[in-house]
Amino acid sequence: MKNVNVVRSKHLHEPRRAGDSPNMEQHESSRPARPRNKAAHIYERTTHSIRVCVKPSYLEDQSDPPDSRYVWSYAVTIENQSSESVQLLSRYWHITDAHGRVQEVRGPGVVGEQPVLEPGQVFEYASGCPLQTASGAMVGSYQFRSASGQDFEADIPMFLLESPYERRQIH
Repeated sequence: MKNVNVVRSKHLHEPRRAGDSPNMEQHESSRPARPRNKAAHIYERTTHSIRVCVKPSYLEDQSDPPDSRYVWSYAVTIENQSSESVQLLSRYWHITDAHGRVQEVRGPGVVGEQPVLEPGQVFEYASGCPLQTASGAMVGSYQFRSASGQDFEADIPMFLLESPYERRQIH
């Protein structure tokens, strides 16, 4: 496995060391996903020793609210905290808009890759999601295969897609 220098939307880098990122919290798989840092709206979940962090961002310049087009990017960090190599095989997304309309997306790998992560390695990528409403939510999972041949899923935490145009009501 070779490391790749930072490329615009994705890269691999060496394992994190204690103190490298003081704002990182680790969560057991039985604990609910939650924002790690409310100001930054970063969501995190660890299952089967795979840590997944997601940071969504509303893209004002690509959105057109009068035409009911709202666009978000989301940056994903996947860290292999296990003791063996794993390969990301496929992804599943469950996307819900503010009207409750659901869209499901399944496919091989992420951003055209099926990365192999050695123990402690991190893979990062960015992607996007358009909706017809000013807010929504995404949740999903990645399917992996370990070096020993075992297939397993790692949860992607539910995260909110929020824009300045969403209308909140208090009942």
